[in-house]
Amino acid sequence: MITIGLTTWSEHASLMPAKKQLTLNDYAQFLPVVEIDSFYYALQAPTVSANWLAQVPPSFQFIVKAHQAMTKQADYQDVTSTEKELFTRYYRSIEPLMRAHQLKAVLFQFPPYFQLNQENSQYLRQIRAWLPDVPIAVEFRHSSWYDSAFKAQMYAFLSELKMTHVIVDEAQTPNNSVPFDPVVTNPALAMFRLHGRNMAGWQNPGASWRKQRTLYRYGATELAQLAETVQQLQTQAQEVVVIFNNNSGGDAADNALELQQLLNLKFENLAPKTPEQIDLF
Repeated sequence: MITIGLTTWSEHASLMPAKKQLTLNDYAQFLPVVEIDSFYYALQAPTVSANWLAQVPPSFQFIVKAHQAMTKQADYQDVTSTEKELFTRYYRSIEPLMRAHQLKAVLFQFPPYFQLNQENSQYLRQIRAWLPDVPIAVEFRHSSWYDSAFKAQMYAFLSELKMTHVIVDEAQTPNNSVPFDPVVTNPALAMFRLHGRNMAGWQNPGASWRKQRTLYRYGATELAQLAETVQQLQTQAQEVVVIFNNNSGGDAADNALELQQLLNLKFENLAPKTPEQIDLF
């Protein structure tokens, strides 16, 4: 099975040009999965995810980002008294999604300074101990994890922990990117996150770096190459999910629908389409 989704649901105007901002239900009329970063910024009450479930069909799936303190981008003591308590409270936030079987994965997107070393590898083991039954996907942003001397061991380690290695597509810069390496570490789920290939934006960190990095539209040839790789991984994983994150210029939704067409996919059990408004006069 191949599924396709986007980051957030509200910013993809090309799906419904008549609306400035989409609702979750609007989004669920087109695509079967969404990635959400709300939990990255703050722990949410369980009612938040329960409210999401009320807006989508039972087959719709969520990828939720881990809280920033869970990926070492903030101090857990600003949130809770112990690191374990942080994970306990986070689990309560996502528990409604777990119970409904609508949590595809918790995404641990580690920062560029999270390097491969013994401390950090053991932290991954601790994450699994604190979230034993949660589907987890891991995205590395420091190239040390892909060093040829350690890469095979890293993939084996993720497999042991039953964690999904996030396959990243991004501009290939000399010193601040990771390679496109389509390796499956979890037979239940393979995941692509496509950030775009804006070389100039990727190489010039600054105040607007986040927006500049993902300002990119994949062309037909690039999408065809990605489609081929996605199809190849179908034999290695029960599901391959592709998330487009190239939305600074509003390109993600169009690229997602183009890839869907290339792969000849029809998503079943989406939310019922909103009746189109007809101008009779």
